[in-house]
Amino acid sequence: MSKFDEQILVVPREQLFNSEEHAFNGFIGKEDPRYQAIVDTFKNFDVKRRGDMEEDSSYKQLISYVIISTADDKETLVYERLGGGGEERLHGLLSIGVGGHMNDIPEVTDINEKLSINAKRELEEEVGLAGEDVNDIEIMGLINDDDNDVGLVHIGLVLKVSVSKDSVSNMEADTLALKWKDNNELSDLSPYESWSELIIRDAYGR
Repeated sequence: MSKFDEQILVVPREQLFNSEEHAFNGFIGKEDPRYQAIVDTFKNFDVKRRGDMEEDSSYKQLISYVIISTADDKETLVYERLGGGGEERLHGLLSIGVGGHMNDIPEVTDINEKLSINAKRELEEEVGLAGEDVNDIEIMGLINDDDNDVGLVHIGLVLKVSVSKDSVSNMEADTLALKWKDNNELSDLSPYESWSELIIRDAYGR
C-alpha cells in the first residue's frame, strides 16, 4: 500500500484551535491552558486518506513525536532523515523526535490509548524500543508550526521516554542515521526540521 493511501487520524483545524482562539506557533507545555483545550478535541477525530490530507490545511494530521533521552536526562537521540524514506520534504534534516502518523485502532475506544499505541509502534519500528523500554512515556506538550507546508497540515503530541543507550537500535538504517548528543550541544547542530528547532528553543531554552 502506498503511504498516500494510509488511513490516518485528523482533526478539523476549526475545532482543534477553537476558531483560531487557541492557535499557536512553536511548542507549548502541559501547563499552558491551550494544551488541554486542544487535546480535548482529539476525540473528535476523523479518519482520512493521507494523500488527500497533505494539501488540505483545513485539517491537522495527528502526529506522535517522541523525544528519546538517556536515563540521566543529559543526552538526546538525534537522527537525520536520509533519502529514500518517509516525508520527502524532510530529507537531509535533523530531528530529536521519532514521529509518525496516527492510525485508527477500531477496537480501542479511548483516544489516549490510541495515541499511546501509535507512539509505541513508531518507537519499535524505527529504533527497536519495545516492552519495558517504553512503559514510562511522559507527555511534554504540543508542537505546531504553520510557517511551512509540512507544519501547516500537522500537529504533534510531544512525548518523552528515558532509556539506556544500548536499548536503541537503528531499525531503518537505510533511511535514518542516529547519534547521541549532549543536551547542551543540541543547538549547535543544523539543519533541523522546524519542529525540532522550535522544541529546542521553547522546551530546552536553547
